Formats: sequence, C-alpha cells, structure tokens
Amino acid sequence: MTFPLFTRRLALAAALALGVASCGGGDDARDGAAPTELTFSILSAEGQASSGPLWQPLLDDMSKAVGIPVQPYFGSNYTVLVEAMRGGHTQVAWFSAKPAVEAIDRADAEVIARIVDPEGRDSYRSTLIVKAGSGITLANVLACGKQYDFGIGDAQSTSGTLAPMTFLFNPRNIVPAACFKTVRSANHQANAFSVATGVLDVATSNTVNTVFLTRQNPQIAAQIEEIWQSPPIPESGIVVREDLDPALKEKIRSFFLTYGQGEGPEAERQRAVLAGLNYSRFNPADDSYLNPIREMVADQQLIEARAAGDAAKVATAERELQRLRSLREVQP
Repeated sequence: MTFPLFTRRLALAAALALGVASCGGGDDARDGAAPTELTFSILSAEGQASSGPLWQPLLDDMSKAVGIPVQPYFGSNYTVLVEAMRGGHTQVAWFSAKPAVEAIDRADAEVIARIVDPEGRDSYRSTLIVKAGSGITLANVLACGKQYDFGIGDAQSTSGTLAPMTFLFNPRNIVPAACFKTVRSANHQANAFSVATGVLDVATSNTVNTVFLTRQNPQIAAQIEEIWQSPPIPESGIVVREDLDPALKEKIRSFFLTYGQGEGPEAERQRAVLAGLNYSRFNPADDSYLNPIREMVADQQLIEARAAGDAAKVATAERELQRLRSLREVQP
C-alpha cells in the first residue's frame, strides 16, 4: 500500500523539478551564485485560481525589490514542494510550520520571517468542524464507535493532522482509523466543502481557513460550525535556501521585514496587499520559532513508537522531547 503512494509522490516531485528547472536559478542557487530568477513556492489548498490574485501583487513588488523576476509555484502537496526546494528548483517559499520544519531538515532551508495577522497575532488554531445544525458535539466525536465519516489533513499538515493528533486524539489514546467509520485525507478547503455538503460528518480545519472561506464562500461557511479549537500554533513563515547568494538573501529578508511598513501612499498600497492575504506584516524570525512544532512532532513519534513496541525509537523520541522541553523552560 505504501509503495504506490511513494511512487506517485516521487513522480509528482520529478514533474515539478522538470517544470521549474527551466525557470532558472536552480543550479545557480545550489552553487551559491546569484540566480537570474527566483521561484517562490506557495502552499495553497485553494490552488492558483483563487490564491494567485492575492499573491501576485506581493511577488511583483518582490521582483522590483530584489532586482530579478520572481515566479510563483502554487501547490497543495507539502511533500512535493519541500522536494522542489531540496533539489534547488525553488529558492523561496511560504510554508506553514510543519512543512517549514521539513524544509529546514531536508531541503537546506532557513527561516527569515514569520506571519502576523491583522489582529497582531503570530499564531493560529487548528479546529474541528461539523455541519451547522447537525447536533454533533465534541463528546459525540470522542466517543468513537465508528459512527462518523472523518476528514483529516495531509500527513504533513500542521493544523490538519499534527495539532489535532497532539492536542486532541493522542492524549485520549484515540486512533482515527479505529475511531471513525471512514477517514479521508484532503486539504482544508476540500474537507470544509465536504462537511458543508454532508459528505463528511466531521473534519479538521483551522482558523485561517475559516477567514478565507467566510470571505470567498460565505454560503459554504454558513453551513459549518466549530466544535473544538487547539492551543495556539506558530503561524506560517518565509523560508529561503541557505545556499542562496548572501546579498540576494538579504534583499529578500529586507523586502519582507519592511513590506507594508511606514507612511505614505506606497505603504498604504502594500498594506492593502497584505490585507488580502489576511496579514498585517512579517516579523523577524529564525528557525527556533518552530521549536513548538518540533515538540509536537516528537510527541507524535513517541506515540507511534510506543504503539509499535520499538524501544529504540521510544528512547530517541523521549530524548528529543526532553531536549525541546528544556529549551522551552529556559526561554524568557
């Protein structure tokens, strides 16, 4: 069962590599030379049709600021986009927290900025959603009994999979496959539509998806209600390949950290672009802001190792959890 999935993902990664290699910058980025063009990965559940008009003004401004064209690449598959950066075919990316960790660990990436929303928050929450008026409560869901069709996120999704497992299911020793009648993996938008139309009884989502759904599909949003929210999760961030030309990397960093700041018509225009993305600004950040995600990953690995009876993996996960928790305890 796992081999066909791996094969499909490998084929997707190869197709993406071929598609973006002609955009320029891949080999140059790996060599540390200044590329003549950048490819910017955007993790989008909605796809280019709806997300493209929101991102394109920012990418146009970025092109002017850094002095070379910036081409977008939209995708909803976390693994393929991380693989594209690992191969040097994309150089900059907007990733949610879990894929950002994957890019750091596997794609020689580093964080340069993190998102702040219009209310000044640099975090968001995972949610559990049901059809409005269904009468399904959190207690009903946690009772299991294989009575509900359940929608979960991509395996690498922070809010669609990792957070609900860490904060809701794992503490109660609930395995979704054993709890629900069926379990289907999809992006937030697909799961929300399925809940609204009655295809799914309950699904994971997040508070950011709620904002965009309310804005773009208010009739669908009105048919959904939340029955659970997670603790705050670190917001998404901007990552770049570590081996990108240092001067260009600093131009990219400066662009994001100054975008929409200051006074005057240009700053106001940039703030309007950010508002379309439901952002207010980009704050400075480094890889350490993702430590809470690493802690969640280690917790999930510990659960899986215990379930498999793998003593070595249990010990490794316990050590990593202890290390991350000690870092948290010494933070101001």
